[in-house]
Amino acid sequence: MVNRRRSIRVGLIGIVAGLVLVPPSWVAAGILAGTVRDATGPVIGAMVSAQHGDPIYTLTVFTNAEGFFRTPDIEAARVELRVRRIGWKDHREQVDVPEEGVLIELERETDPAALAAQLPAHRWLSLLTAQIEDPTHREQFVRQCTYCHQQGNQATRIPREDWQWDKVLSLMARMGGILPEELRAQVPDLFRAAYDPATAIPALTANADSPDFAPPPSVEARQAVVEEWELGMRASMQHDLIFHPDGRAYSVDMTQDNLYRLDPTTGEMASFPIDSDLALGGAFGGRDQPLPPTANAREGPHSLQVGPEGDIWITFALGNKIGRFDTKAETWKSYPLEEGYYPHTLRIDGKGRVWFTLAVSNHLGMFDPETETFRTQRLPAGSLGQDLVLRMLPAIMWLADQFGGASGVGLEGGDPDFMPVPYGIDIAPDGSVWFSQLNQHRIGRIDPDTFDVEMVDTPFPAPRRLRFDSKNGLWIPSFSSGVLAHFDVVTRAFKEWKLPTAEEGVETPYALNVNRRTNEVWICGTNSDTLMRFQPEKERFTVYPLPTRVTFTREIDFDEQDRVWTSNSNLPTWQVEGGFPRVLRLDPAGGAAAHPAQLVQGALQ
Repeated sequence: MVNRRRSIRVGLIGIVAGLVLVPPSWVAAGILAGTVRDATGPVIGAMVSAQHGDPIYTLTVFTNAEGFFRTPDIEAARVELRVRRIGWKDHREQVDVPEEGVLIELERETDPAALAAQLPAHRWLSLLTAQIEDPTHREQFVRQCTYCHQQGNQATRIPREDWQWDKVLSLMARMGGILPEELRAQVPDLFRAAYDPATAIPALTANADSPDFAPPPSVEARQAVVEEWELGMRASMQHDLIFHPDGRAYSVDMTQDNLYRLDPTTGEMASFPIDSDLALGGAFGGRDQPLPPTANAREGPHSLQVGPEGDIWITFALGNKIGRFDTKAETWKSYPLEEGYYPHTLRIDGKGRVWFTLAVSNHLGMFDPETETFRTQRLPAGSLGQDLVLRMLPAIMWLADQFGGASGVGLEGGDPDFMPVPYGIDIAPDGSVWFSQLNQHRIGRIDPDTFDVEMVDTPFPAPRRLRFDSKNGLWIPSFSSGVLAHFDVVTRAFKEWKLPTAEEGVETPYALNVNRRTNEVWICGTNSDTLMRFQPEKERFTVYPLPTRVTFTREIDFDEQDRVWTSNSNLPTWQVEGGFPRVLRLDPAGGAAAHPAQLVQGALQ
């Protein structure tokens, strides 16, 4: 492929080639400091966000026990200041920078409907899942209906007629989200009953006067600084993100076939389009595209990792290829798969080999960059019927392309567990390769030399993107049960912890990552607008609220300062507050240094 480097300016339809974007408002540096109060006293744990630039950059800090906040340096002369906390009305105003002694008076939210609307999606979704009596159906609903977007946010609560639900469920099935016929038939009534304002609002706000209704973030969480950068366009989907050793973040736009680069120091953004000679939908194109109507995807970049020489390796899920981006020459090269469909998540082993799951065809693959050759292993299926269908998949996809249908990606209805779906993958410290089968509720190990496969049933459903710590312990998120699990690869013992956000709603942890310098586990609060940290030695969770409503987090990465990077990948993007995808960085201790010492000490008491 020939690369055409392009810089981007979010909000423009055209992309101007050869320019570098540095937001023009980043011309000065100063801080904002002040106090957030209401009629009764300080508001603890309010999110104070300063927004400026084009594309928009947002910096968020939290108020401490005295209601005090102080930002790090802001490189802008004027910002839009937003203050919000569940239970109070949002506050917005324009503020000059620098400015200290800012006093913000918040007003309590007394309208039950407005108060309920402030709650994250996971609180609403619990109203719906409570109506599903069959626990198997309940688990299948959560697993299949939250693949690409939050469930329970304002957009998903829009009333729809039966014919509209039929269209939604058909598109969902083509993209891989399959419900059994009995449950699918119940969906319209389930949504109407669960989200009827006459019953939903009283149920959600019944204990609004209780301190437990929406408690402030913990003291630890209030020390965090969260930064967000709008990246792409309204039709973009920033699927996965990695932080490169060169100090810049890279993110793949799956619906627009782009790789984006962000320099957080300067604000410079650049775009590297992926050229393709494939039709729309790539290998899964044809009469019935498994794509949203705003997509322009032929290759579908999905997962990315940095190789030993600094190159970025990417799965092209729709193009059925492995891609390589040379970060120095800024050029592309791709390698078409020889077997299997839908390369999904990838990791790189100590020898520089690229290992990846093949989600649709139930394979695990390895690409050796030195010889430019693939090796593929078919994974065990759950039944003989599964195995036969998977082996016939090339013929099924050809027929779907010729005569219409689901293009081989999903089915209009049926058994949600029929397709095994190899999903997450990671390399253990001992060099072995481990993976998950999402719909089969199993994890597995493959010997990197012999390709022998061992399967292990999990005591929880839907293991998704798993990761190893430095001690050879495997950490696994249970996507449909809100559980964090640890697997001892020696004793084969599992240990589980319920995520704190799952206690108050339906949580769907899409992924996790382990900072191997600290062995702290970071988990996506994909349906609750949060990130969570778990400290294994203390068995302690810290929940970090995120500023943007509808934040669907996927891959997590770390920089050398142990700051946490991820992307907001809700699809469709228009459901995200503000309508643009974002990448974000969370510094767990960033606010501690910014607060005066005596105030930090007071907050910790």
